[in-house]
Amino acid sequence: MNLLIVEDSERMRRMLKSVVKGIPAEVYECSDGSEARAAYTHHHPDWVFMDIEMKDVDGITATRQIMTDFPDARVVIVSNHDSDDLRAAATHAGACAYIVKENLLEVRRLLSACESTNSS
Repeated sequence: MNLLIVEDSERMRRMLKSVVKGIPAEVYECSDGSEARAAYTHHHPDWVFMDIEMKDVDGITATRQIMTDFPDARVVIVSNHDSDDLRAAATHAGACAYIVKENLLEVRRLLSACESTNSS
């Protein structure tokens, strides 16, 4: 399994990597939405974990860009904000899930469920 973390905070990228530790995965990273499409094109990850608030290109825009080029991509928004408006914007951009950063274990549950389904 290949994962791409798009997150401007190095600390949060480390936390996400620690959450998926033990799940067989190759983890790639970039620090802004402006790099996300190129990273996706290069690595073809199974999952993208995308922050919303980033300096140059926000996660909603980056998700839309990835989904335009790769309609089968699986992008999960991982945000500090639990807002109905942001959830709706994420869904409209093509994100398949929305996880609030205070519930990072949901990332592991999502990947574990997917891994179980694929190994059945």
